[in-house]
Formats: sequence, structure tokens, C-alpha cells
Amino acid sequence: MSFLKNHPFAVEAHFKSTIVLTYALPKTQLESLLPKCLTLDTHNDKWAFVAVALVQTENLRPKGFPKFMGNDFFLAGYRIFVRYTNNAGKNLRGLYILKSETDKKKMAFFGNIFTHYNYTATDIKLSETDENINIYSNKSDLKIELRKNENAHLPKGSVFEDWKTARRFAGPLPFTFTYNELNNEVTIIEGVRQNWIPKPIEVLKAEIGFIKQEKFKGALLANAFINEDIPYHWKKGKTEIWKGL
Repeated sequence: MSFLKNHPFAVEAHFKSTIVLTYALPKTQLESLLPKCLTLDTHNDKWAFVAVALVQTENLRPKGFPKFMGNDFFLAGYRIFVRYTNNAGKNLRGLYILKSETDKKKMAFFGNIFTHYNYTATDIKLSETDENINIYSNKSDLKIELRKNENAHLPKGSVFEDWKTARRFAGPLPFTFTYNELNNEVTIIEGVRQNWIPKPIEVLKAEIGFIKQEKFKGALLANAFINEDIPYHWKKGKTEIWKGL
């Protein structure tokens, strides 16, 4: 039944908001975390990136199903910016999933049946005012405080020269990739979004347990963006045998 994990049907949802904090590390530090079919998507051929995506998801359901059959949940996802050259020779830009967390056990259960996204359930909570957004989780060691400020400066020490360059690594990207080493299969999931306008957001505090791991030692916060009110859907996954180099 492993084929079920390859996104066997299209899915749609509405993102009330999606916040992405992107961390930069030397590319040599992240290369070992990727399967052999993927390469890092880099900046200046030096920096590679891990995205922390924080998404308020509404009405997630198989595409075409009525909204009342959907599920609302909060998602914290940890992904690496990557590239993949498919068998048609196209160079695709996307994300490789390291881990996904959600506030709903139901979502974690079904997410692990139909995806390779490595879901776990956690106690993540979001609260907000007109200007501030706070995201906390004791279980995931998550303490994030943000201020809505489109005139925010880039985070101190950012590897980007300006917001225009930083926006290339705002996430999510058009594609997500998973790799089954046992049968040498790559699954490609294409996302289709509307109303996608990443806006800078000011980071007041960002303590993220996942990023505190030794393998991410020295990670630098490079950018932070927010998008709101986004219709989104994922196409049915496409699987191909990786032919290698």
C-alpha cells in the first residue's frame, strides 16, 4: 500500500495565512540531508536554505469535494530549498520535506497515509492582534513573536542584499519532491496558488527547537514573509524512476 503515500489524488485548501522564516547555512552543511536525486538551491553558490513554514489551513479536502468535508488545522513545516532535473530534462525548483507538525492528530494520521511528509502531532498555538502574531509550542520548543510591518528591515546578518533577492526564497515553491530509495522513485507534487503576494514581516523572537539541532548549528535567519487569504491546491503526484547522472 506504499503507493498511497505518493499523493494519489488532488487536494485543495484555503490558507488563512502562511508565514515563512528562512534560515541560511553553508551549502556543505545541508548537502548530506538530501537524497541523491536532489541538489541544493543556493544563493551565490554558497548559501543553502531551510524554511520554517507556519500555515493556518482551512477546508483541506480532496479537490472537488464540498468545503464542509474539509479540515482546519495549523501546520509547521520544515523544508530545504532544492532543485530536481526530471526525466524530460526540465530543471524544477521546489522543496524537500524534512518534517511536518500539526495541531490535529487526525491530520497527522491521514497525512502519514497519503504523503511522505513525516507528520507528528504537537501542541502548537497561534494568537494575534491587529499588529502582532505569536506562535508557541511547548512540545516542539517553539516561541515565535512577529510584528506585521511591510517596512521591516531584513533580519540582522541576513545573507541577502535586499528584499527583492530574499523573495526568491520566500516559499512555498511550485514543487515538492519525495524520494523512495528502495525503488529509486521520485514523486513530484505541484502546487497551484492564487493571490500570492509575499510581504515582509518583522521577527521579534524566533526560538525554534527544530533549528536548534546540531546539524543546523550556526543557521542565520535570512528573511521572513507573510501571505494571507490564499486559495491553494496540489495536483495529483507524478512519480518517475530517477535515471541518475
